[in-house]
Amino acid sequence: MKTVMKTLHVDLGTRSYPIYIGRGLLNDPELIDPFIKGKTAVTVTNTTVAPLYLDKVHQLIPEITNTDILLPDGEKYKTFETLGQIYTEMLEARCDRKTTLLALGGGVVGDVAGYAAASYQRGINFIQIPTTLLSMVDSSVGGKTGVNHPLGKNMVGAFHQPQCVIIDTETLNTLDDRQLSAGIAEIIKYGYINDLDFIDWLDENMDKLLKRDPEALAYAIHRSCQHKADIVAADEKETGQRALLNLGHTFGHAIETGMGYGVWLHGEAISAGMVMAAELSKEHGWIDEADVNSIRELLKKANLPIEPPKEILAEQFNDLMSIDKKVQDGVLHLVLMNSLGESIISNDFDPDLLQKVLSRAV
Repeated sequence: MKTVMKTLHVDLGTRSYPIYIGRGLLNDPELIDPFIKGKTAVTVTNTTVAPLYLDKVHQLIPEITNTDILLPDGEKYKTFETLGQIYTEMLEARCDRKTTLLALGGGVVGDVAGYAAASYQRGINFIQIPTTLLSMVDSSVGGKTGVNHPLGKNMVGAFHQPQCVIIDTETLNTLDDRQLSAGIAEIIKYGYINDLDFIDWLDENMDKLLKRDPEALAYAIHRSCQHKADIVAADEKETGQRALLNLGHTFGHAIETGMGYGVWLHGEAISAGMVMAAELSKEHGWIDEADVNSIRELLKKANLPIEPPKEILAEQFNDLMSIDKKVQDGVLHLVLMNSLGESIISNDFDPDLLQKVLSRAV
């Protein structure tokens, strides 16, 4: 019996792929069969996810010779050393160009395992099986892979699209509340980029999301993935409008790097970053104080922080933000709000107003 509730497609020509969203998808081998091209696979996961879902993945590929690679859990392990561990274990298992890599876990697993797939023997197929809300609505879709560097988050990586994305919403039943809220931050981001109706829906249904109502979660995931699929299809390599997906991220990445990877969850840092982007937009007169307050209230309703950590000084924020993928020819580009629900990419913001926002925030 088919268990897929919704199917989306990321339209990238020969690199197009489906996103399957539904309950119990890890019980349906028919979903994954068409995407295993060779006779071998490697499943990369971490020590937290493995006891929960690794056996289910084994049951999806019973006829395939599979090697498991277990990583430590946490953002601080999204490193070159972890990447090297994957390479070593794949080489020891004699993985070849027909091997399919399965990334089972959250954003860290998906990013580092995806980068391993992008670079092992110059590129092998891989499948994203996200198990956190944040990875379901963000990192598993779009082909961004990579690792962190001590000086900057996600500064080393590659674009490498998966063969498919399998989102089993039942895995959210084992996700802790803090991680759930972190994922909701990325969902909220889509609304403020270009979907104010979605913001209204989120405001009305936030309690259902926090209580893990299956229908509410499925709807929010589907709508978020549809937004990302559309943007990625239009701008795969982030040369233009895909950068809109970074609303709050330049501020947020500075928080993550400055505090040490893993101290703040990615979604928590993005939440505070969205408020800072909104405040800078208000200083330019594009939105008003009531708009900023409505953003704060929705994020607070999702149990997310609305202020950056006080440990990072304004001058440190400047330095951290200067090492960012959105710096081009030495000029920082920020995603700001032209109006509530309409974001823009700007490089002509007033630096004095940025300093005002940073000084006030920290």
